[in-house]
Amino acid sequence: MNIPYKPLLAETEQPIIIIGASGIVKDAHLPAYEMAGYTVFGITNRTISKAYDLAKQFKIKHVFENVAEAVRHAPKNAVYDITVLPDQYIEILEQLPDGAAVLIQKPMGNDLTQAREIVAVCERKKLVAAINFQLRFASFVSAARYLINQGMIGELYDLEFKVTVNTPWELFPLIKEHPRLEILFHSVHYIDCIRSFLGDPHSVMASTAKHPLKKLSSSRSTIILDYGENKHVVINTNHDHHFGPKHEESYIKWEGTKGAIKAKMGLLMNYPDGLPDVFEYALPIKEGENKYEWTKVTLEGSWFPEAFIGAMSNLMRFKEGTDEKLSASVQDVLGTMKVVEACYISNKSGGISLNDL
Repeated sequence: MNIPYKPLLAETEQPIIIIGASGIVKDAHLPAYEMAGYTVFGITNRTISKAYDLAKQFKIKHVFENVAEAVRHAPKNAVYDITVLPDQYIEILEQLPDGAAVLIQKPMGNDLTQAREIVAVCERKKLVAAINFQLRFASFVSAARYLINQGMIGELYDLEFKVTVNTPWELFPLIKEHPRLEILFHSVHYIDCIRSFLGDPHSVMASTAKHPLKKLSSSRSTIILDYGENKHVVINTNHDHHFGPKHEESYIKWEGTKGAIKAKMGLLMNYPDGLPDVFEYALPIKEGENKYEWTKVTLEGSWFPEAFIGAMSNLMRFKEGTDEKLSASVQDVLGTMKVVEACYISNKSGGISLNDL
């Protein structure tokens, strides 16, 4: 079976200006844009030496001292790629030209209040703005979306994310101390991906936990999203599995009335080196019979860095008019941030005490 899963590229030249020079820019943004053949016009960063280092490594012609200088020298059709932390988003967005295209790093703010403020700024300035939820564009997610949209597995009634890995949070010093670590900066990807398949849930239940030996706000979460009595949608994450690779898990599983799909997200295992992804789907051997055969499909690319091509391409193509929908627009992602906020409210309110029964 031929499964179209690779993103379509922009048809017009839209030079990119990157605001930020963190590790993810080096490891994902710039390699992805290089693969796609996109031009990075310039880069800026508060610690300017980091911008110069990346400019040298990736042959970026222009290094700007600040956002204002980058905007002054930007081509009219430039796309801005904001890769800093949420506290800086509004300050940067206010400096962009009205009507500009901008891709903003996830999450869309530290909380729902900030998310709404970001949307308000984007709408007031008429920005074509999307959030970089690149998991939507990972090869295994795009392949699953195609099979589901074709009706291959029937009605989707079960969607599960399971992550049991050893995450080296020390590699992310800028977010390691955040008071909303696990859900806001990790499970938010899964929440957003689920919404891209099923829309907004009716309600949310969540619990996020600390590790007794770590100074982290949270590192394990269970999130249940209510989509009605016929659907079971759950996220289970454990970043504290320090017991070797034998029982590590990292997958997405879609189950439907006619078949199922499972995608191993190898990137998160043995991090940061990762393991290969695995994509499989199960369909009936004979129509009408309850016997299934699993088929493995080799897909090119992974979540990092290739999925970053899809996020930027969708923004460019929407701006030029070749894509009808901006997949992760700030307006759509406001729904993701509402779910995140609901998770933290649910976690704080707790469950039903047996003493009350």
